[in-house]
Amino acid sequence: MPNCGSALRPTGSVANGDLMDLDALLHHYFGTADLDALDDDAIESGRERVAVAFGIERDSGRRFALWIVLHALGSAPDPETAFKKPADRKAAEDYAWASRRMGRD
Repeated sequence: MPNCGSALRPTGSVANGDLMDLDALLHHYFGTADLDALDDDAIESGRERVAVAFGIERDSGRRFALWIVLHALGSAPDPETAFKKPADRKAAEDYAWASRRMGRD
């Protein structure tokens, strides 16, 4: 498997930080940015690759991006166990709360 860091490398900048390239991230782990085009087996294989990468990733920003993908797929670990740093944990909790409020959870 190629180095996952390239899929998570910032691609541009905004006033307060860099953007992550979600399409590159999805393409790296799933072979396409269009998850609707995949069957259940392909999604599960990609989800497993994301979960492994999440488990070994040390950079908090890349780890958070991987967690969001897992959350979107319904298999993110609880923020309390997934993140050691309080700020990362709070960000994940806030994201999950906002996701539920928007009906995406």
